[in-house]
Amino acid sequence: MNSLARPVVGITIGDPAGIGPEISIKALLEKSIFNECMPILVGDLSVLEEVNRRLSLGANFRVIDFLEEARGIAGRIEVIDAKSVDVKDITVGAASATSGRASILYIKMAVEHALRGKINAIATAPINKKAINMAGSEHIGHTEILAALCGVRDPLTMFYVRGLRIFFLTRHAPLAEAIKAVKKERIIEATLRINKALGWIGIHNPRIAIAALNPHAGEDGLIGDEEIREIIPAIKELRDMGLNVVGPLPADSIFHQSLERGYDAILSLYHDQGHIAAKTLDFYGTVAVTLGLPFIRTSVDHGTAYDIAWRGLASPKSLIEAIKLAARLSKIYNLSKG
Repeated sequence: MNSLARPVVGITIGDPAGIGPEISIKALLEKSIFNECMPILVGDLSVLEEVNRRLSLGANFRVIDFLEEARGIAGRIEVIDAKSVDVKDITVGAASATSGRASILYIKMAVEHALRGKINAIATAPINKKAINMAGSEHIGHTEILAALCGVRDPLTMFYVRGLRIFFLTRHAPLAEAIKAVKKERIIEATLRINKALGWIGIHNPRIAIAALNPHAGEDGLIGDEEIREIIPAIKELRDMGLNVVGPLPADSIFHQSLERGYDAILSLYHDQGHIAAKTLDFYGTVAVTLGLPFIRTSVDHGTAYDIAWRGLASPKSLIEAIKLAARLSKIYNLSKG
């Protein structure tokens, strides 16, 4: 694997019918990225050229057939051309099997290069769940596709925003099911995995804050008893194991407290509990990180935004942050430390 000061980051352009191609081009027009990594787009050159032309972005592309050809020079965007779709077959701003197949192919190509040690990290622009379903994917989203391609059972998702590291007990589950999943054994398992995963990125003996489920952490059972029955016993057992764990902390204050007290990680109990906090703090600065794969993967934390696709309105900020974070984490990511 590349051990140069600038790691190679492969950037998949996401669903070609969404904002992915636009933000990918805009991100690589940001010269500061080239100080931290050698970025390479993985996608269809024909799509990128058409977006570039329509929006007058002024990008210069260079197709590379082998990653050894990459130079990582600002002002020139290097592309691995998938050659999978014709622009005329793309329905801009709508989900289709065509765009779904293309977005899956880009992921497969990037992963293949990463597993061969040619790419140090992957940053992904958004794909669309409906589109990949129309394309016949058995997986619901990015993380599941990546896990299958890498032979990993259950990778961890971490949100990173302004120093906060947020993990999730449950993510893509209905709220009623997520509440049922708040069990002592599951909390213990998740926290042990978080503790281990943080070691892979150089954080040892981390301070982990665990969120409460109910308002005011249940008020000693007056407003729900999940804290008493499941969460507090889990925290006690984790402390007995030697982990540095605090909680349960009310969800309306845990994120603010973490910013003030510098907790290394927060365990959010369900999808929106963590998402709302992160996106309110900095919507475009929030980056999703997948840990547990053989390589670092980061992603924007927003969707394909079909309503503004190819219109020049999409902000590349989240993708810029994702690329830079991928480069930084790839230098210290080491699964053997777990």
